[in-house]
Amino acid sequence: MEEFSDLSLRPLCISDVDDFMVWASDEKVTQFCSYGPYTTKQQGIDYITNKVEPHPWFMAICLNNKPIGAVSVSKNSGDEICRGELGYVVGSEYWGKGIATWAVRKVANTIFKEWPELERLEALTEVENVGSQKVLEKVGFVREGVLRKYWILKGTTRDAVIFSLLSTDPVL
Repeated sequence: MEEFSDLSLRPLCISDVDDFMVWASDEKVTQFCSYGPYTTKQQGIDYITNKVEPHPWFMAICLNNKPIGAVSVSKNSGDEICRGELGYVVGSEYWGKGIATWAVRKVANTIFKEWPELERLEALTEVENVGSQKVLEKVGFVREGVLRKYWILKGTTRDAVIFSLLSTDPVL
């Protein structure tokens, strides 16, 4: 397992908006995201204020403490409290360097301890997002199948690939 001593996870703050805008305004990065590309700093401020800050587990992926991406886990409730969903994004200039894999592995190694009621971590990717699928597989997530016509992304109904990692699965 590759280590990156200059990488860390920390909460994403409103003061990080300029760094956030680097990836949130990038069409290559946001093509598979529910948001963006953002065109104004105010959109970034609104997103951080309304979505990030109230989120129970949303972290900036930092290189030398500068945010270059983000990773989050959303926990379900009620009868589905045993399940959570992972999401992540990394600025395009950092693609192919193992940073997303590092961040997903870090989360997979800690989230089941932080939230012991969680037994299953899921990640959904667009069928075309092969890079993200490779990240998940490198960490040990299992591809379970394709969910046809699963969500609407930027006005188009899309298929999604579902991956899972159980609390008992080894993290690679």
